[in-house]
Amino acid sequence: MDRLRDRTVDQLFEAILTLQTVEECYRFFDDLCTIGEVQSLAQRLEVARMLRRGLTYHHIERGTGASTATISRVKRCLNYGSDGYNMALDRMGEPRASDEPGTVHE
Repeated sequence: MDRLRDRTVDQLFEAILTLQTVEECYRFFDDLCTIGEVQSLAQRLEVARMLRRGLTYHHIERGTGASTATISRVKRCLNYGSDGYNMALDRMGEPRASDEPGTVHE
């Protein structure tokens, strides 16, 4: 995490924290990022959500179009990263595989 820290990144995160609605996020990220960059970030979050639910790489690949390299990277972050994905997904109320009794995964 320290490799990210600097004044300009702090300013970016402070700007993001001022956003209050999904519409404001759309407006800000439309100006800040390309469509591809936003879609890539959204795809990674969706991969993390699906991994937490215990879905297979094959299912995630089919459902998101993410490469196995992207899925592996996200899985590594879920297991050994800064816990950012889990923190955000927990706050969004997203269940984990262990929270879904009787769920069958491919």
